[in-house]
Amino acid sequence: MEPGAVCALIFLSLMIFPFYFQGKFTLLRDTRTDGSFLVHHFLSFYLRAGCKVCFVALLQSFSHYNIVAQKLGVSLTAARERGQLVFLEGLKSCLDLLFGEESSELGQPSPLQFLSESASNLKALFDFVQTSLTPTDSDSWKGPVLLVDDLSVLLSLGAAPVAVLDFIHYCRVTVCSQLKGNIVVLVHSNEDSEDEENDLVVNSLCHHSDLILWVEGLATGFCKDVHGEIKIIKRVSLELTAEQDHVQIYQYKIQDKNVTFFARGLSAAVL
Repeated sequence: MEPGAVCALIFLSLMIFPFYFQGKFTLLRDTRTDGSFLVHHFLSFYLRAGCKVCFVALLQSFSHYNIVAQKLGVSLTAARERGQLVFLEGLKSCLDLLFGEESSELGQPSPLQFLSESASNLKALFDFVQTSLTPTDSDSWKGPVLLVDDLSVLLSLGAAPVAVLDFIHYCRVTVCSQLKGNIVVLVHSNEDSEDEENDLVVNSLCHHSDLILWVEGLATGFCKDVHGEIKIIKRVSLELTAEQDHVQIYQYKIQDKNVTFFARGLSAAVL
């Protein structure tokens, strides 16, 4: 891995480290840009840390995530083979359900069974997550992690906002409260959008998140040396204290194998 990639991982790891082993919910939010690079960071970060990861990948294929992970020095194929990574390939599951090629696995309903039902019920998806992360006697992983990329896709597939929020609520109770693990979820948002359902989900998740990493495109438009800003919001207000949320803002530049972070106005191209 290139030195810049190591610096980027260390930077974000320091930002989230206080939340690491404490059963926290982290929301990745992007506006006017693509925040998927954060998903790749968290995936490689938790696999390196020896955590059991359930990755609900609704946006891209397994090969896509594996190629990016290899650039970060992690093999998803090896992690899946040793049982550390449970990967739900949403694109393939949707096609299998819609074309009737596969409706169940090992006698269990498909995690995306709601696509073939009239009711918008995500219980099968929750059961998949719960089964994947519930520890067994042979497990030696440090802690369970649920990673979702991205939650907005469920709305596009026809799930109701209430069903999506219920799914996240039950996952938080199981993963964060009972299993003392962590949840990381990516959602897309657009301040100018008229998608009321997506806005409802995003705003609700913001109110219940312990940590928010909000990636935004530059208001001034495209810049080849600065690709956007990241706002790091640590929700200390959830602890019912008199303190206000801690907010830090940085700018970043995405390169082939790394992401460079710097204070606003301190890009190397500017200096």
